[in-house]
Amino acid sequence: MHAIGIIPARYASTRLPGKPLTDLGGKSMIQRVVEQAQKSALSRVVVATDDERILEHVLAFGGEALLTSPDHPSGTDRVYDAYRQLATPADCLVNIQGDEPFIHPEQINSLLQLFSDEPLTQIATLVKPVVDEEELFSPHLPKVVLDAQRNALYFSRHPLPYQRQHPSEHWLEHHRYLRHIGLYAYRPDVLAEITQLPPSSLELAESLEQLRWLENGYRILTAETNLATIGIDTPEDVARALEFLAANPSL
Repeated sequence: MHAIGIIPARYASTRLPGKPLTDLGGKSMIQRVVEQAQKSALSRVVVATDDERILEHVLAFGGEALLTSPDHPSGTDRVYDAYRQLATPADCLVNIQGDEPFIHPEQINSLLQLFSDEPLTQIATLVKPVVDEEELFSPHLPKVVLDAQRNALYFSRHPLPYQRQHPSEHWLEHHRYLRHIGLYAYRPDVLAEITQLPPSSLELAESLEQLRWLENGYRILTAETNLATIGIDTPEDVARALEFLAANPSL
């Protein structure tokens, strides 16, 4: 299977300007994402950026990068822009978050496996068991409920399901909750279609783009992971990442 990984990377960030170029132990964040993705079964890894500084930096360390429009409303749109520029047929496209410098190659491979095992897979993403109440009730960590075939039924910033018969502090004792990990893979024709969809009512309510796809009838198949990652959005996240690197000097 010919699978291309595309990493959307914007320079502008309200809480951490120039985030992709942030130094993490002698390597930029974007370089670490690229190198981790290259360890997976992807045929090709490409950075899609709106900024010449990021483009030049990626090319300088030997990565592949493309300049995309600065007007894209989401990383999904930026991924499709890059794919059209590549003009290379692919069986699967993987949207890899540019702020996950320690993404595990196994997580990417688990999504690719869904396309190999299930020929009708349209979109795939990852879920991870919720381990504590902080995760469960954080609106920054979307939760997901699945059907019997592991397709997503709904995503929410609120814990789902609501347990009417139990106080919220006991919910984890009575149900196995899942949180969403924002790594996506798509069939190229499906990606072309979903980028043409207008924002939906559920998406606007929850501020979760994937609800637009569900509302329009697309299936999102999931794979489960127990591997933890560190997303970087703030200077405090950078400090946590540096602590992680200090404890894992082989990275």
